[in-house]
Amino acid sequence: MTDVHDKKTRSYNMSRIKGKNTKPEILVRQFLHKNGFRYRLNYTKLPGKPDIVLPKYKTVIFVNGCFWHGHENCKYFVVPKTKTEWWLNKINGTKRRDLLKTKELETLGWRVKVIWECELKPDRRGQVFNDLIVFLKK
Repeated sequence: MTDVHDKKTRSYNMSRIKGKNTKPEILVRQFLHKNGFRYRLNYTKLPGKPDIVLPKYKTVIFVNGCFWHGHENCKYFVVPKTKTEWWLNKINGTKRRDLLKTKELETLGWRVKVIWECELKPDRRGQVFNDLIVFLKK
């Protein structure tokens, strides 16, 4: 199966995908700030450059996109029909790297919380944020 877009259009579409300051990240940051939590962003001194670091709580938060991080059993993770092997290698590499960085952080004494993009949809967001506060305060 061939791509529905020409090479130039596909390249442009892919270039518009952000790695920082995504809508899901901003939602989590706004919630944390509103509830009095202070944090650092994309802290390069820690393994995996976590999206959000709460030094006071010795906690890092990764806000993962369901497609890019291969969220199992999620309707937002669909294996592309073109270049399938290439995409699976890329996504599986990301999953391996996520696991490795999580283990490194835990070894350094950090608590790791992963919030998935699909968990921030309006119908689930409230529960996820309540769980996040419980996680941070324990």
